[in-house]
Amino acid sequence: MSREKIVVLDFGSQYAHLIAKRFRMLGFYSEIALPSAGLETFENAKGIVFSGGPASVYDEKTPDFNSEILSLDIPILGLCYGHYIVQLGYNGKVGKADVGEFGFATLNLNSEVTSPLFKGIDPSQQVWMSHQDGVLQMGEGFEVVGSTKDCPYAATQNLAKKRFSLQCHCEVKDTPCGNQIFQNFAEYCGMEVNWDQDKVLATILEGIKNDAHKADGDKNVLLFLSGGVDSTIAFALLNKALGQDRVLGLHIDNGFMRKNESQKVADAYHKFGFDNFIVEDASASFLNAIAGLTDPQKKRMAVGENFITVRDAVVKAQNLDESKWMLAQGTLYPDIIESGGTKNSHTIKTHHNRVEGIQKLIEQGMIIEPLKDLYKDEVRAIGKKLGLSDDLVMRHPFPGPGLSINVLCSEGVQSEKDLEELPKAKEEIQNLNITEFCENCMKGLVRSVLPVRSVGVQGDFRTYRFPAVLAFEQDSEGFCHVPKMWEKVEACSSNITNSSTYLNRTLIKLWQKPGVKDDDLKLQKGYCTKDRLDQLREADNIVLTNLHESGWYDKIFQHLTITLPYATSADRTSFVLRPVCSEDVMTARFAQLPHDLLDKIVREIAALPFVDALYFDATNKPPATFGWE
Repeated sequence: MSREKIVVLDFGSQYAHLIAKRFRMLGFYSEIALPSAGLETFENAKGIVFSGGPASVYDEKTPDFNSEILSLDIPILGLCYGHYIVQLGYNGKVGKADVGEFGFATLNLNSEVTSPLFKGIDPSQQVWMSHQDGVLQMGEGFEVVGSTKDCPYAATQNLAKKRFSLQCHCEVKDTPCGNQIFQNFAEYCGMEVNWDQDKVLATILEGIKNDAHKADGDKNVLLFLSGGVDSTIAFALLNKALGQDRVLGLHIDNGFMRKNESQKVADAYHKFGFDNFIVEDASASFLNAIAGLTDPQKKRMAVGENFITVRDAVVKAQNLDESKWMLAQGTLYPDIIESGGTKNSHTIKTHHNRVEGIQKLIEQGMIIEPLKDLYKDEVRAIGKKLGLSDDLVMRHPFPGPGLSINVLCSEGVQSEKDLEELPKAKEEIQNLNITEFCENCMKGLVRSVLPVRSVGVQGDFRTYRFPAVLAFEQDSEGFCHVPKMWEKVEACSSNITNSSTYLNRTLIKLWQKPGVKDDDLKLQKGYCTKDRLDQLREADNIVLTNLHESGWYDKIFQHLTITLPYATSADRTSFVLRPVCSEDVMTARFAQLPHDLLDKIVREIAALPFVDALYFDATNKPPATFGWE
């Protein structure tokens, strides 16, 4: 008997699978389908959700959509891009909004309209927005359920047709009422609870066994172990499904590890009882693979391809019969989405698990990815169900490329595009009306822009723009005032990025070496070398040590220390601190650390002999990604 389900149509948004995951976590089985799917796809479907997507509905190339879906007598909920598709389906109009919304907004419900979607929800709610387009005219038969300051048709419904559409993203944690909206929708659809975590685990384990079973006999599995949460839990799943005698973990010290990281990883695995892994020092090989590279995408691809090279060398050194071994990876669904891995998605970054060599193995059926349909919080839940300790399950994420992606590189000269756009970025920050801070703070405020670019994501598109810097009053030791109310910093940061064309991050200057003037700091020639990595390791270790000692390590999702090729000379550096809070990686807020903890960290890093300046990244996701590359 087929299971009743909610079907989520993937229009290419980063969030499509997150929508499906939310329904599953609420206990309602859900599946993903293409918007071009035939009507037979919706057999046993109790409801349909249209996801967001990176395209504009009036672009030349938009995802193929089977408009007959709108004729089904099944409730439909459209979100963001899906909001537009629902409205257009009933002769509404969509176009560029007067004001785009990225980040937090307040949804105010219409007191004159009752909506089953908002049952039990307060009339004023925080929601998460990420859009530049908007509904200009509602479709026939629709009524306004709720609005925001800049979006008059933020929530609509047509009860006669069983149609709902929302501009906000209900699937992210930063829309706190999102789960209740999904619960209400599922109940409106007549869905009953039919899914739980035990079924998820059983499905994954069965999938591993099936993937490892080939026509020429069962395969053994080799897994790259970065030491991070994803690869560790993938390793535990493989061991449970296949047994330790068929699984070999390979931890490669690629030279991009944190301070003493490889030894800590080995100790943790041995403590849990994993004996089927080896550690390979390949740092020289990886450093050589990225030598002289400055382009972030090329760095990631070089790291990913070199993993294959090292894998082949280890297989040969261990005398493993390649015909009997597959490769496994701890890939999550966000990795695939951000690599443009679904039909309608756009590439936000090149992931090391999706380079050409890996793609070929996937096509040959020689890759197992047990976590590929999951998000980070789901993965951690699986790890706990397997009995793994918090030391392994709750570690901050640490990607395969490690610290290499936190070392920004440069030839030391600006491109023609930079020379053209940097002055425009500086003009934007100077002309912006900043009103969030008190009069005393504003007196000493200096606005500037760093001459480096970082990656961001706005409306599902990748951006590559400059970071704005706000520097408040500085004392004789170089330490800068940081506003005490993080809420004001967050509001100002959103104001800057929402109002700018050339800026996608907001930094707060924390410290600058006494005697060093702003004009003394210049773009330097710098690559990902051992010297720069060692500098980064020292600063990063200071932050992580203080986070552990203060109890804040478990309160945030991840901390990244970024080293910039921006200093008084090539042998010196500037750092950016990037602590973030997130549940699902798809959205995040910068971590609002206690000011005394931040001050202690800043003073310890400032004491390092090679540091010229220190900044704090006060940008949410969107518009900024977690990392800078």
